[in-house]
Amino acid sequence: MKTRKLFAGEVSRTVLILFFLISCDSQPAKNDNEKTAPGISRADWGEIAGKQVYIYTLTNQKGVQVKISNYGGTITRWLVPDSRGNKTSIVLGFDSLSDYLAHSPYFGATIGRYGNRIADGRFRIGDTLYTLAANNGKNHLHGGIKGFDKAIWEASPIQDSVPSVTLKYFSRDGEEGYPGNLKVTVSFSLADDNTLSIEYLAETDKTTPINLTNHSYFNLTGNVDNSILDQILLINADHYTPVDSSLIPTGEIKSVFGTPFDFSKPVRIGSRISQVKGGYDHNFVLNGKEGSLRAAAVLLDSLSGRKLEVFTTEPGVQFYTGNFLNGSIKTSEGKPIGKHSAICLETQHFPDSPNEPGFPSTLLRPGEKYRSLTKYKISLQ
Repeated sequence: MKTRKLFAGEVSRTVLILFFLISCDSQPAKNDNEKTAPGISRADWGEIAGKQVYIYTLTNQKGVQVKISNYGGTITRWLVPDSRGNKTSIVLGFDSLSDYLAHSPYFGATIGRYGNRIADGRFRIGDTLYTLAANNGKNHLHGGIKGFDKAIWEASPIQDSVPSVTLKYFSRDGEEGYPGNLKVTVSFSLADDNTLSIEYLAETDKTTPINLTNHSYFNLTGNVDNSILDQILLINADHYTPVDSSLIPTGEIKSVFGTPFDFSKPVRIGSRISQVKGGYDHNFVLNGKEGSLRAAAVLLDSLSGRKLEVFTTEPGVQFYTGNFLNGSIKTSEGKPIGKHSAICLETQHFPDSPNEPGFPSTLLRPGEKYRSLTKYKISLQ
């Protein structure tokens, strides 16, 4: 996708990040020999409007498992051992389809056609004004009332060098107000080094904005009783995009230095959150060249000994601290999911880009191919 350059002289923090990653080098889990057979399995998970819903389980050589549903392209579980060898899921999710249908705030879902917010649910392409659903106050959020997170995708499991599942969806012209027939493919692959790769591909027959991401909520402790405020975060970004009271970017690209948004060095998430009204729910402008796979973030948890590394080709990442979780939703084990129970690191183009000519363009035109790659790697410190 063609994009506009944000600014000259981008400052790279590669040396710092490499030092940080090396200093947190992983160790084998104590129960590494207790392996589950690698490969792919499929289980029935219910039915919606006559369409079958499945759960696909990807298992690597170490017995680490990722569970993905063709409902919403949703990651429901990611089971990995902690420093004591105990396996728990590091993402929030449910065991039953009915829970997702009733009250999931995008847990683990594939988001589209446009991830994040579009101001007033409107944008122009040329002289044409397009109107979308206002499903987040006056704004449009995560693709609308029935975004890709609520679609039933066509799934193709693949056992090649690593277990993978490829999901396909055809978004028709006018769906949720967006122009163009859009063909979308999302592929999930689980490598033996515990890296989950998510690759997004798309083509359109009419110019349209597109911004695909995954909305997994991470709690590296594997227990929602534990707040994420004590976890340590590094974001490879010298700038962020400030927002107004409805979380729409103001159009500024502002330095993080000297602000509560400075995660350019490892920082405890809760150390300055009280200085951010409502908590973190902001887009960070990643250092480095857009389109090249580079480090985006590192998250550390001392309780479990787990480390999460995020790599992406996207220009930004949305850091969200679960501010709107209030305990009304419960896990499948009956535990309330409260405020700051998890964080999201959504790799993306910037919110409201269709209305901000100074942001990297999100327009996909006929004859062009949209491609985006994000990798989440889990290990032990």
